[in-house]
Amino acid sequence: LSHRVWQLVSAVMFSGVAIMALTFPDQLYDAVFEEESVSSKTPVRLYGGALLSISLIMWNALYTAEKVIIRWSLLTEACYLDATFLVTTVSLVESSRIATGAMLLLISRALFVLISIYYYYQVGRRPKKV
Repeated sequence: LSHRVWQLVSAVMFSGVAIMALTFPDQLYDAVFEEESVSSKTPVRLYGGALLSISLIMWNALYTAEKVIIRWSLLTEACYLDATFLVTTVSLVESSRIATGAMLLLISRALFVLISIYYYYQVGRRPKKV
């Protein structure tokens, strides 16, 4: 799996979740926290707007050859996923419930952080002299 494939997967993932959060905020919230609906759709839509912004970074980084830009996009993704991992974990602990959707989300975010960090370091490595 090359870092270019990972960038494409990330761009598609961020775009898809952003569009879902903007258009169907209740369904996205229900899928993660297994509650009927959120009291206000605004926070979920703001989340969608932030994701859409990050997805634009991912799409643009996909078409560049500059290592610095690729590394920054991977670092942006890792930081975002770390932050949302922590926020989701704190929310679950505060509500003292374990939602299956949220647990799957946490596991996938942890995996995605590891993959992004791996490629971040791989892109930054100097080529071996032959």
